[in-house]
Amino acid sequence: MERSRPLGPALPPYEPLAEGLDMEGLPRSTVVSVEPPPPPPPRDHLAWSLCTTLYANICCLGFMALVFSVKSRDRKVLGDYSGALSYGSTAKYLNITALLLNIFLVILLIALIASGTIVMVNIFNQEHQSLLGPT
Repeated sequence: MERSRPLGPALPPYEPLAEGLDMEGLPRSTVVSVEPPPPPPPRDHLAWSLCTTLYANICCLGFMALVFSVKSRDRKVLGDYSGALSYGSTAKYLNITALLLNIFLVILLIALIASGTIVMVNIFNQEHQSLLGPT
């Protein structure tokens, strides 16, 4: 069955203003108060601390960073965002320190190996020259 529509003119979805009335006397907008979204929770750097602990635990800095990261996560769960931010920033600085020390030690190791190789080649060349005698 089809629905039958009235054959009269279609009505607009709003009511037209009465004659002689303008928009000056009517409210223009509605204000809705919305609470601002809560700030994002502070980062705890747990994954970074775990990698630092497993792969670059120089002077136990990685383990200390892991401890501070876990403390930061505990504070975040309890809702203490300032404590979580403090522990998280400490974990970040410990991770950065461990990373810089590891980079320095790798560069130092490469330099020592390279210089030791050069010294060994020079010693080998000197002994090879002494075995052949003066030419």
